[in-house]
Amino acid sequence: MDVAGLFLAGAGAGLLAGGTTCAATQFGLLTGAVGGAAGAGSGQAGTRPVRQVSVFLAAKLASHAALGALLGLVGGAVQPGPRVRGTLLAAAAAVLALFALDLLGFRPVRRLLRRDGASSSESEPGDGGEGCHPPRAGRSGRPVLLGAATVLVPCGLTLSAELLAVTSRSAVGGAVVMAAFVLGTAPLFGLIGVTVGRTMALLRGRLTALLAVALLAVSGWTLLSGLRLGGWLPSGGGATAAADSARFVRTDASGTQVVTIWALNQGYRPALLTARARVHTVLVLRTRHTSGHMRVFTIPSRDKDVYLPATGETRVDLGAPGPGRMPFMCASGHFPGAVTFR
Repeated sequence: MDVAGLFLAGAGAGLLAGGTTCAATQFGLLTGAVGGAAGAGSGQAGTRPVRQVSVFLAAKLASHAALGALLGLVGGAVQPGPRVRGTLLAAAAAVLALFALDLLGFRPVRRLLRRDGASSSESEPGDGGEGCHPPRAGRSGRPVLLGAATVLVPCGLTLSAELLAVTSRSAVGGAVVMAAFVLGTAPLFGLIGVTVGRTMALLRGRLTALLAVALLAVSGWTLLSGLRLGGWLPSGGGATAAADSARFVRTDASGTQVVTIWALNQGYRPALLTARARVHTVLVLRTRHTSGHMRVFTIPSRDKDVYLPATGETRVDLGAPGPGRMPFMCASGHFPGAVTFR
């Protein structure tokens, strides 16, 4: 695919993602970036959110373009495995939680995030004093850091753009795909960011607690996805339907156990299966007009990602698994499932 085609593909995915998964996944980071607008004076209330959102999007563009160039240059070799992604998501969740506590006025966190320190005369949150507003020095780098951090919290369609960057086999092509993807998401991100920033400025902190709670919820959701990807959650739970196992698990003429799973946009069908242990097993993954994160089938216990076509069939040789539960999920850790070998 030529550079123009890569740009159009990336921008198209970005336009779709901006209105769906990316806006939800990265809303917490965007909110943290514009949070300082609440402290602006009345004359600055209209311009500060625009400036902060612009810096946030510029940092996001730079980090994604750099990742795309790296992916295009070295191909699949640079793709981080599930455990690495899980670690990055857990770290991103911790950062989100810190900014949520900062918005709530938790003093140890405020001192940590502001290298110039919070003075002893700092007033409590909500008392109307300057203490409820971040110092200028503490705010200046926040949009840059959070915009760059979006590369650590990819939505489903971001992964599709990354796959395009890998297949471009070119640093220029990879950078173009990822940059175009970010540009495609920019209109909605800009609108949301400016709206949230101006609302916070007008309400002067009255919306801060609600936004902080939302940020904590996103942090928890991100942490859960990271723990799933890393294989660090308990493997028990979930009932297996006998009918599903009978329908989707069979033995072929050679004695190989064949386990079939459909990877669809709405999740895995079936998500829970039971199969025989210590038998040569082949996993058959089927797709039908599948997109986004569902096109990457992740097996955390094997630190393995399997890239799937939009429509087709992919076979994965599992060897002869011993007794136990083999969790699987999409690349972002949102849709879990498991095969129990007995």
